Amino acid sequence: MLNYPDFAYIEKRIRKRTFGVLGTVDGRGRPHSTGLVYGVAPKDHPFALYVLTGAKYKKTRNVKRNPAVSFVIPFPHHWLRFIPDYVVQFQGTATILPVDDEIAVESFSHRMILRENLKAAEKIARERTDDEAVFIKITPDRKIHVFGLGIGPMTMLRNVEAGAYSVEIPEDRL
Repeated sequence: MLNYPDFAYIEKRIRKRTFGVLGTVDGRGRPHSTGLVYGVAPKDHPFALYVLTGAKYKKTRNVKRNPAVSFVIPFPHHWLRFIPDYVVQFQGTATILPVDDEIAVESFSHRMILRENLKAAEKIARERTDDEAVFIKITPDRKIHVFGLGIGPMTMLRNVEAGAYSVEIPEDRL
């Protein structure tokens, strides 16, 4: 019997990454996926991810129509390419927030790439009036599905199915 990691371990790994894939549903009921950078809410706030985008982009329009989303964070193997990428994936609810939302801005303050994206959005806002930047807050459902994180490569080679497990966000982080 494997000892699977808990939510604290998964959250720590999510905080070390900045890239994920957001899944939305368009007005015709068709799926739409977009790769993007994300920030994570400060630890003294409920667990949530934030993405910065334009108010007129397809993902934003989709969220306005249907706030049900999915999110996948890949964890590629740079040295062991024969092992499938590990992933964290969940379903949740998305909310559109203004670009000056305090928690969202703080979530973008801890990594250089996120700070640079925020600066670029501010510059665009000053120079253009045809679109505005917004944050999309992604609130995961309680159950987060995981593949591979915290499982040794040899275990994965012997039984790849052993790498699939779920963790729940603790009540105090919802």
